[in-house]
Amino acid sequence: MSSLHHRHLAVSPEWLALYYRHPLELTHGEGRHVWDADGNRYLDFFGGILTTMTAHALPEVTKAVSEQAARIIHSSTLYLNRPMIELAERVASLSGIPDARVFFTTSGTEANDTALLLATTYRRSNQILAMRNSYHGRSFSAVSITGNNAWSPTSLSPLQTLYVHGGVRTRGPYAHLSDEEFTAACVADLEDLLGHTRAPAALIAEPIQGVGGFTSPPDGLYGAFREVLDRHGVLWISDEVQTGWGRSGEHFWGWQAHAQNGPPDILTFAKGIGNGMSIGGVVARAEVMNCLDANSISTFGGSPVTMAAGLANLSYLLEHDLQGNARRVGGLLIERLRAIGATSERVREVRGRGLMIGVELVKPGTDEADPEAAAAVLEAAREGGLLIGKGGGHNTSVLRIAPPLSLAIPEAEEGAEILADALREVG
Repeated sequence: MSSLHHRHLAVSPEWLALYYRHPLELTHGEGRHVWDADGNRYLDFFGGILTTMTAHALPEVTKAVSEQAARIIHSSTLYLNRPMIELAERVASLSGIPDARVFFTTSGTEANDTALLLATTYRRSNQILAMRNSYHGRSFSAVSITGNNAWSPTSLSPLQTLYVHGGVRTRGPYAHLSDEEFTAACVADLEDLLGHTRAPAALIAEPIQGVGGFTSPPDGLYGAFREVLDRHGVLWISDEVQTGWGRSGEHFWGWQAHAQNGPPDILTFAKGIGNGMSIGGVVARAEVMNCLDANSISTFGGSPVTMAAGLANLSYLLEHDLQGNARRVGGLLIERLRAIGATSERVREVRGRGLMIGVELVKPGTDEADPEAAAAVLEAAREGGLLIGKGGGHNTSVLRIAPPLSLAIPEAEEGAEILADALREVG
């Protein structure tokens, strides 16, 4: 055990997870690569949990942070803040929500917590619909709507949460149905649920479930849900903390794959917009955002430095069409990984969109999740010079692949080959 690891254990909670038998200390990064304290170089296919969205040490972002820090680092929301207003204008315009208002937070957890506060206040209801296998953060309220037991340590909650079918396409009671039949069955389930409960405040859903292993329903499901929700006056919150900003390649926001009945009432975002800086936020139409009848501020949300980083990062993303790159390079990577998976009895499914890809592992000859194999592949990939993540609703048996959106084709090929070697090594 390294000295730093020993010090970490001495002062950190036991539940603060670390990857790898011998945890890494990452010291610096550039582009799609990072280096550890021993000088080893890795191709980064996880981006600090989908947060390094464009590239490590992106010059445009580091320059914007440095210049803003030299002027003023902090002021709070009690003062006018030009970078915050400029970023809010751009996010509001991009959101697709009419008459949008934007509130910045410091994380995705806090963004979802704020969305729940808005929805329950607006609807005067503490009942929330959430998806099975979902994850929405680690605050008391966010944990209470998380449908993944591995990340929900308490049943105590200020909210009453009811869980809906539909977030996982290839497991569960409707897995055998066609896409059209699957959607119809999930809509019927939602209709039935609403017929047996008081009107909830909102449905919160990740268009692509992140921690749950990059699972998603057929296109159009949440749009079909929206038609039912509207009849009951229930709001739709789209949790875009991991899917936003073009990562899926096909759309800028995940909700746009379900857009036949318009945008969500509330949209939450975080992670990639700051490219490592601590930014989260909520977008909602004015009447919903303005429903709070008490004072509120944010001490650290909308910090001048983080907003400067977000502006520079968003500009780079749009000017270099990283959504298009995610679609092109991600499509090639998914096909490459599916070809690799076809040669391994351990790979049940390769799924995802753009540069948001899950590889689900099972015990050979069965449909039983194999978290031990996922952990072993994670270790073997690291030894080969590749960093990936893991997750999933079935005992973290899904390899999570989400590189920076500037990933080049040769890097995608290199990463796929390292992962193929890791799967062969595990057997």
